[in-house]
Amino acid sequence: MKKPEVIIRHPMLTEKDLIAQEKLNQYGFVVERSANKIEIKHAVETKFNVRVEKVCTIFVKGKSKRMNTRRGLTSGKRASWKKAIVTLNKDDSIDFFQGIA
Repeated sequence: MKKPEVIIRHPMLTEKDLIAQEKLNQYGFVVERSANKIEIKHAVETKFNVRVEKVCTIFVKGKSKRMNTRRGLTSGKRASWKKAIVTLNKDDSIDFFQGIA
């Protein structure tokens, strides 16, 4: 098993994710691309001391980008990444903003 710090890169704090936290007790994380659902569940449980009921994973493909510069048209691509939606037990919650005044 990999360390939880390696598997979970950072939480997703978009408006849609914050609404899902309040209503459905679901939390979004950007995770390592090679991590599976069992590793993600174990990492969240050990790092945040909560009980995980369900894990859904989504592979997000990187977008192609083009930019006009002085040297002409440059093209590139954003990196692909993996997102995990974790549903917690109804009694548990994670506070990402703890300690912020």
